[in-house]
Amino acid sequence: MAGLREISGRIRSVKDTMKITNAMYMISSTKLRKAKKDAELNNPYFEAMQEMLLGIMNSSDHLKHRYTDRRPDKKGTDRTHAVIVVTADKGLAGAYNHNVVRLTEEKFLTGKESVRLFVVGEAGRQYFAGKKVHLEGQFKYTAQNPTLHRARVICDEMLEEFNSGKCDDVSIVYTGMKDQLTSEARVMHLLPIVPDEVDGRISVDDVRDDLKFLPSASEVMDIIVPDLLMGYIYSVLVESYCSEQNDRMMAMDAADRNGSEMIKRLSIQYNRERQSMITQEITEVASGARAQKKAKSRREEKHE
Repeated sequence: MAGLREISGRIRSVKDTMKITNAMYMISSTKLRKAKKDAELNNPYFEAMQEMLLGIMNSSDHLKHRYTDRRPDKKGTDRTHAVIVVTADKGLAGAYNHNVVRLTEEKFLTGKESVRLFVVGEAGRQYFAGKKVHLEGQFKYTAQNPTLHRARVICDEMLEEFNSGKCDDVSIVYTGMKDQLTSEARVMHLLPIVPDEVDGRISVDDVRDDLKFLPSASEVMDIIVPDLLMGYIYSVLVESYCSEQNDRMMAMDAADRNGSEMIKRLSIQYNRERQSMITQEITEVASGARAQKKAKSRREEKHE
């Protein structure tokens, strides 16, 4: 009986866990739909900002601006790279957090250049703290429910880093949707702005190059670039959030399938154990009956 009770308890435990994974799947599905809707509503505005930026750069062939200065005199360890790493605030999302931090380590933490590391999300903060990696800044709990305000806070700090000369490049490591079911870790270069690296949703050939700017293209750039970078960061936060929820859905779905398979195996084991016990009991009853019959026959033979 102890074996049956143990198996029955394991089956109940797996079923209780599956209730949690099913609930997490439904919650992530709802959050994913909302995040995708928010991204679609904001895309037209940011695409217009990109088109305007490319229009300025096409109309001003010799435009020199602080946001387009590549600072070619700084190379190697003399060049400082500010890197924003977007992770989640929690796990249970497959390899979501692992892929981001691994790409960051492979791409930037190699010692070839100085790096100023900024982290979005509690999971990334704990990972790098455990690795004894120094963090210049921590944007805590901004991975959940991305907003334009949170994107603006991150953007302002990165602009301060770049304009003050503390860094010469700004990049962001995040997770983007590869297709409807899978995601991948990516790197987006933010500063300095290079026309060929502006988000590919806008083609340079489709942008007007006969624009006129008042008072000057440089002053227009001062206004547009911060808003554009804020848009990039916001879109990255939203896409990372979508990827997190998608990966969590996939992880919970896999957990449900594994749980179903485990219950199936445990049920078979339970039935076999139960059948074995019933067979043993029948055998014992039959053996007892035969023993009783033989004893009765011997007693009858003695009386005769």
